[in-house]
Amino acid sequence: MSNSPAEQTPVKIKVKTDIRSGGSKETFELTAFGRYYKKNGSRFLQYDEENEAGTVKTIVKMAEGEALILRSGAVKMRLPFRLNKKMRGSYEMPFGTMEMLTLTKGLSQSFDDGSGTGAFDLLYEMKMQGSQAGTYHLAITFEEEEK
Repeated sequence: MSNSPAEQTPVKIKVKTDIRSGGSKETFELTAFGRYYKKNGSRFLQYDEENEAGTVKTIVKMAEGEALILRSGAVKMRLPFRLNKKMRGSYEMPFGTMEMLTLTKGLSQSFDDGSGTGAFDLLYEMKMQGSQAGTYHLAITFEEEEK
């Protein structure tokens, strides 16, 4: 039996991340093509991203009031989110694993399965190894690829 979900929709994904740290703000934007699917009551986005270290496979799991971002390949990261809760995550690097702590301030999601579109919005504070890394605003939108 295959453990790949039965129905995957090819989608175009736009990811925008705003990071506020100290007095500065950085913005990163990415457009990728990937897959959207539902499994066990959760919704998933899966896409690959190329960077200087190589290919990074990203999975975003979205459920009511919580989310999980998994990255594997050139980067290994696990970041869990639960609204108004502190959650422990990890970021693996060649010299060791860094502990990450997220405090989710805002989490919203909307999906229109009829049109194959959706949006996921996440606002969180993050600490790495106990030090404040900043406030992150992650906005993901996706739409079914044109056939």
